[in-house]
Amino acid sequence: MSLKSSTKVDVNTTELVFTADAETFAAAVEKAFQRQKKNITVPGFRKGKASRKLIEKYYGEGVFFEEAINNIINEQVPDAIKEADLVLVDTPKIEVLSADLEAGVEFKAVCVTKPEVTVAEYKGIKAPKKVKDINDDDINAHIEQIKQRNARIISVDDRACEMKDEVVIDFEGFIDGVAFEGGKAEQFPLKLGSGQFIPGFEDQVAGHSIGEEFDINVTFPETYQMEEYAGKDATFKVKIHAINATEYPEFDDELIKDTTEFDTVDEWKADLKTKLEAQAESRAESEFENYVIQKVIDMTDGVIPKCMFDHRIDGLINDFAFNLKQQGMSIDIYLQYTGMDMDSFRDTFRDRAENEVKLRLALEKIADNENINPSEDEINAKLQEIADANNMSVDEIKNRIPMDDLITDMRATAALEVVKENAVVDNTIETDKKDDEE
Repeated sequence: MSLKSSTKVDVNTTELVFTADAETFAAAVEKAFQRQKKNITVPGFRKGKASRKLIEKYYGEGVFFEEAINNIINEQVPDAIKEADLVLVDTPKIEVLSADLEAGVEFKAVCVTKPEVTVAEYKGIKAPKKVKDINDDDINAHIEQIKQRNARIISVDDRACEMKDEVVIDFEGFIDGVAFEGGKAEQFPLKLGSGQFIPGFEDQVAGHSIGEEFDINVTFPETYQMEEYAGKDATFKVKIHAINATEYPEFDDELIKDTTEFDTVDEWKADLKTKLEAQAESRAESEFENYVIQKVIDMTDGVIPKCMFDHRIDGLINDFAFNLKQQGMSIDIYLQYTGMDMDSFRDTFRDRAENEVKLRLALEKIADNENINPSEDEINAKLQEIADANNMSVDEIKNRIPMDDLITDMRATAALEVVKENAVVDNTIETDKKDDEE
């Protein structure tokens, strides 16, 4: 295979013209004949017994050209692309310009190439790192969790029901004195304050005792899901059969001994505060890194081929499909449940895909700028790490993972470390409140 010309026809698009000489083409045609001849029938000859010359006379000289040309493309085009010093991000579109046993074959390949990007000022990025102060409210929230887990339900018959009690009631609703469909139930358990019923209902149940029968007057919301009831006044006749209250334990050393590995409340609180502070530091560090990463993405400039985003979306969908399969569901069933078609489903991944592609290109550019190249020892250590994680040998990993891809990943990871190490904490930067609350 010989490269005849290499012409940049657009941003990230190069057109190659290359040739395979007559000898190469003839050898490929003969190879195609040898593979196909056993399946070819020519009148007057048994299947597989006709000579190449007879087959070509009967079916035409070019009968074996297609397979021969495809073999040349598969075997030799990668070398031509390498000779042109191109890094492709998509399968090249190849056109056969001419094919002749005496002159050989001439091809044209339209190649979408890896884009050149710039990353401005990736050192010294300013980002907030606000570590949450752990206070009594945080501790008390965990105290409530322990009390909730160890609470018990008790029957109450010596007082009226209160908000947060669970009551067992009969009820029947009327609009303009007429009972309406769906407005009646018996022995219905209702947690007061849960908001399970329309506004005003649960508040009016509170204060009544077991055995009481009483009326409740409410108004259905204007936005009520059953339009025929929306905005209408209703009266419910209610009877209480039972009241159940939640009894919480005392939060003391005894409870701590029974439910944790600690002996006293003070020991438990001290340990909890240490853990919460570590979590707060970890979350602040993660948010700091995410902010820095987004800044790198935002400052990455260059024309990126759409196919790179599409390929990344393909990868994300494949990962999503694999996870669905683990749960016994297919993409088709998922789309039916969500009411999406494949195009709209793909769009849900687009922003993430674009960010991931931009970040990867940026990190590879930074690795070039910083002359980052992992040493042999670092590569071997990484291979051993992967092998240990997968219960495989290093040789098995080498056979499964393209080394060029592994080295590229390591360079990108090291580049990100350079960015993070040079980032500067600046807590005067305001972040989105919604992000802070998540």
